[in-house]
Amino acid sequence: MTRALVLFAHPCEESFSSALHTTVVDRLRARNWEVDDCDLNAEGFNPVLSNAERRDYHEVGPNIAPVADYVARVRAADALVMVFPVWNFGYPAILKGFLDRVFLPGVSFRLENGKVRPNLTQIKKLAAVTTYGGTRLRARLCGDPPRKCVTRAVWHVCRPEKMRYLALYDMNRATQQKRAAFLTRVSQEMEAL
Repeated sequence: MTRALVLFAHPCEESFSSALHTTVVDRLRARNWEVDDCDLNAEGFNPVLSNAERRDYHEVGPNIAPVADYVARVRAADALVMVFPVWNFGYPAILKGFLDRVFLPGVSFRLENGKVRPNLTQIKKLAAVTTYGGTRLRARLCGDPPRKCVTRAVWHVCRPEKMRYLALYDMNRATQQKRAAFLTRVSQEMEAL
């Protein structure tokens, strides 16, 4: 059985991101996947890296202690699905903080002779489901950091067999029909993940 960690980062339950999150979780469960549904806001995850955590960042063991429960959840996953809106051309702070505090040396990567080596290779499937307020062109002109972070940095530490980046651009002007079509696409992609 595949075990998916779904990382959700949006504070409002009435948001379109929440509808995407529900679609992802429901579709994966319908496939009989075991889903660890990690709603970062609902769980009250603290995204702030403390000075002690930064000082212990490279010390495997002490670096994990403050977030040991989340580390265990990441290590138990065969699939990782991130559901988040893009705000100011980046992740919501709570998701960025999760990556800063949990994707640590000894967890998501290991350093060998100063080089980053993947350490979450049990994750065979990686997906991101997101929305952008602006157009794809506007995101590209800004370098599209969230897409690059998922498809390069997160991909690198996992080296998944399958990866999907699903984005609804121009959300600020998206019609109900466009949003419904994206929900259908996300459902289909989770079926094929």
